[in-house]
Amino acid sequence: MPYFDAASAAPLHPTARQALLASLDEGWADPARLYREGRRARLLLDAARESAAESVGCRPDELVFTPSGTQAVHSGIAGALAGRRRIGRHLVVSEVEHSSVLHAAEFFETAGGEVGRVGVESTGRVPAQAFAAALRADTALACLQSANHEVGTVQPVEEVAEACRAATVPLLVDAAQSLPWGPVTGPWSLLTASAHKWGGPPGVGLLAVRKGVRFAPGGPADERESGRAPGFGNLPAVVAAAASLRAVRAEAEAEGVRLRELVDRIRLRLPEVVADMEVVGDPVHRLPHLVTFSCLYVDGEALLHELDRAGFAVSSGSSCTSSTLTPSHVLRAMGVLSEGNVRVSLPLGTPATDVDHFLTVLPEAVRAVRARLGAPGAEPAAAAEALVVDALGRRCPVPVIELAKVIDRVPVGGTVTVLSDDEAARLDIPAWCRMREQEYVGEEPAAGGTAYRVRRLV
Repeated sequence: MPYFDAASAAPLHPTARQALLASLDEGWADPARLYREGRRARLLLDAARESAAESVGCRPDELVFTPSGTQAVHSGIAGALAGRRRIGRHLVVSEVEHSSVLHAAEFFETAGGEVGRVGVESTGRVPAQAFAAALRADTALACLQSANHEVGTVQPVEEVAEACRAATVPLLVDAAQSLPWGPVTGPWSLLTASAHKWGGPPGVGLLAVRKGVRFAPGGPADERESGRAPGFGNLPAVVAAAASLRAVRAEAEAEGVRLRELVDRIRLRLPEVVADMEVVGDPVHRLPHLVTFSCLYVDGEALLHELDRAGFAVSSGSSCTSSTLTPSHVLRAMGVLSEGNVRVSLPLGTPATDVDHFLTVLPEAVRAVRARLGAPGAEPAAAAEALVVDALGRRCPVPVIELAKVIDRVPVGGTVTVLSDDEAARLDIPAWCRMREQEYVGEEPAAGGTAYRVRRLV
């Protein structure tokens, strides 16, 4: 089964497997002890730290291992804010950060802190000037991901880091998605990552804190890992994580070129094989292995199940998921189509034949989902009101499907009103208008929901 969800978790790298098995026999003792087994474990830990620090681009004594990437983010943000509490209680983040960063920001807000959120362009890229303008004299910390986890857009970290340095504000970089492809450049202050993103074992994160950064670890004091991570972690997993990061980096340049060509093939072919779809994310400043697209008139969760039955594992930031029924915060911040969203992220070694097969399977999967929903062009459209579409109580993508059914019955220059109480409609109806070259007039409150007005132009 082709696995196209490396951005969530990459398959265990062969080097990680070898290192894990080998270190199970050597790394079981407490590395803080002075007897032979302890010294042997300490040598493994020190070697892993030096290897990981070299890959990150920091000193070994600036890096600690944590139980997860999320733990690294939470510890890094909390420690930096606590260390600079005399400076102020202001935190700056982008609107498209990973949920671990946003949850930490919300927690800080509930504790009395103030959070500034920087918006993004439609490509998902954070404007460096806007980020710099959000910094204040009382800003204790700023956070910016190196590359977006949902759409692959690479952020201007180096420019933002320079602006933060000029403002004497430390910058924490979530490098979970980009670290396998190379070090993060620029004068960042803190950096976090997660091993399972690069083919290491799950349960290993890393946190780098540059010398000179004020940092106050939270919780009870512990003498291990510079007090930044309590106890000693899963040493065999740490060794495997460091070994796999080094191995992946050795392959990154050649694999990056090859996978970028495969992703370019997907980006080029998608509009040819699937009608009414939109590729989202920056077309230039992006990760080499990731592409995200959204399809009109498609339930994202249904499309994922359809692709799973066809043998493909992909993920989605769609609003149409049973767990949330709300749009992805990334897609919402970008203001792009959220329905029928699919993220394809290719692991190292993906053969071109798998990509070609995916492009063959996808059109039929989309057609099948649209047919079940009664979308235009899939099944005969039922009769509908010419001027008002009542979609109250119906979830994405039904409001847009009902709009598409009646638009041809509206005279050019006329308007149609869609009534909906689904939050996703606020994004999807304007996106549909943009894609179909119709005019989105606006919205206004209506009984039971919101009225969205669309003017037919063609």
